[in-house]
Amino acid sequence: MTRMHPLAVILATTLLAACSKPETEIEAPQAAAPEPAIAAEPEPVHRYGSVGQLGLDGQPSPLQSGWFTQGQSQLKSMMELTPLTERPRNVVLFVGDGMSATTVAAARILAGQLQGRPGEDHQLSFDAFPFTAMVKTYNTDAQTPDSAGTMTAMMTGVKTRAGLLGVDENVNRRNCAEFREHRLMSAMMLAAEAGLGTGVVTNTRITHATPAATFAWSPDRNYESDADLTNWGKQVGCVDIASQLISFDYGRGLDVAFGGGRAQFLPEDQADPIYPGAGGKRKDGRNLTQEWQQRHAQSLYIHTKAELEDLPVEAGVQVLGLFAPSHNEYRVDRQDSETHSSLQPSLKAMTLKAIELLKAQGDEGFLLVVESGRIDHGHHAGQAHRALHEVIELDEAVAATLGAVGDDTLVLVTADHSHTMTFAGYSAAGNNILGLAGRTDANGEFIPTLDSDGQPYTTLAYANGPGARYPTATLTAEQVVQKDYRQRAITPLNSETHGGEDVVLYATGPGAQLARGTLEQNLVFHLIDAALGLSEQAAK
Repeated sequence: MTRMHPLAVILATTLLAACSKPETEIEAPQAAAPEPAIAAEPEPVHRYGSVGQLGLDGQPSPLQSGWFTQGQSQLKSMMELTPLTERPRNVVLFVGDGMSATTVAAARILAGQLQGRPGEDHQLSFDAFPFTAMVKTYNTDAQTPDSAGTMTAMMTGVKTRAGLLGVDENVNRRNCAEFREHRLMSAMMLAAEAGLGTGVVTNTRITHATPAATFAWSPDRNYESDADLTNWGKQVGCVDIASQLISFDYGRGLDVAFGGGRAQFLPEDQADPIYPGAGGKRKDGRNLTQEWQQRHAQSLYIHTKAELEDLPVEAGVQVLGLFAPSHNEYRVDRQDSETHSSLQPSLKAMTLKAIELLKAQGDEGFLLVVESGRIDHGHHAGQAHRALHEVIELDEAVAATLGAVGDDTLVLVTADHSHTMTFAGYSAAGNNILGLAGRTDANGEFIPTLDSDGQPYTTLAYANGPGARYPTATLTAEQVVQKDYRQRAITPLNSETHGGEDVVLYATGPGAQLARGTLEQNLVFHLIDAALGLSEQAAK
């Protein structure tokens, strides 16, 4: 691959910015006039990685983002200590939504215990990665962040406010009139422009905050369909996230998009093809699954596990797979179910098929983002059983990926933010991580640890959440290991909250040595960008 001199990159991106015309501000229609149709998205102002570049006089560009230049500067310092001597062909980024370090430790023990071992000495697949870093997760306006702001940081190199997708911090939430001039190019957009294969896989709705940050811009993460725009206050200028997935026009477009969220793509008068009583949400009458198939002759739409397994793997095939009306089922529910959820594929199955499809696109390499999103949902419900099994779901997908890609692939595993779960209580080694705190005596009898009120308690607990509203009856060992059990919490809330502490970044493959120390979250983008040379190629 031909390299450009750094000055040439600066000149190229500056000329691109100078030649582009500013966008016309969108005005609200007159009361007596019909609402105008919303035009297709024009190019973002910050195109080709031009955020943070210097002007011809060496001074900061008016488009500069301090977060972007800070990330560039930190990466440059890191590469001076550890040069990037070999670039990967592919990058796979795994995001365990809400996967705190505590969550990883507890899931590791559970995974080992499910194999009949004590658990503490078990290793998850990414525990063996040779390089790690700590990642600071705060949003620019929040000590405790949300997924939209955190994933935007990882995808664009720019930290932003909670609730915003793909735009910088100078945007007021839900303001559709001002956000367009603050839109940012994502790593997925840059990869598509560079001719790489592109894919996003999740077990949440594909329009949910974390996957949406790879391909969409929005002043509010909740604008998943046009119905949501209406629910939150219709404003001219915003385009719903589902529509943006279909209209993604960088390079040849997204090659793979797998997840849930069918309802966001179907009209409200259309019943779901599998689930009785479910149906579409769209009020504009559009069937976006049909629009996807009309993109070109090899655009395919699927919605069952069997269709995923039978997909043709050949160059040019681009696939939208939506396997549930909303989020895919939790792992423990999918495995227990004898009904419709058995039609939903695992995260591992979706990831492996995505890799097959992306490999078939050619020799340019690919960028794949995979989210295990239901870790977060289990925590919000105060159900550690569900959350930890979702980490195991992620672990299986990571392990399978390591076997499916070669030594030319950089694999990153991290989280967007943490949660408030903790474990304590001085339990004996090998004690059921989901069970009551305690230990077994010399006679083999389990002796629970008691609190100051003389009551047993579980090893796992939450700082807040629905588990604070629990019956006064004494807990039993059988009760607390059930998948629906809510661990006790200190502060009563209907939904447990995120945490604000750092999360871990695990890395293996070419470029992994750059994952070290304590990093601002937006640096994850710069690691991917440098590894694949995305901005460098886009500025040519």
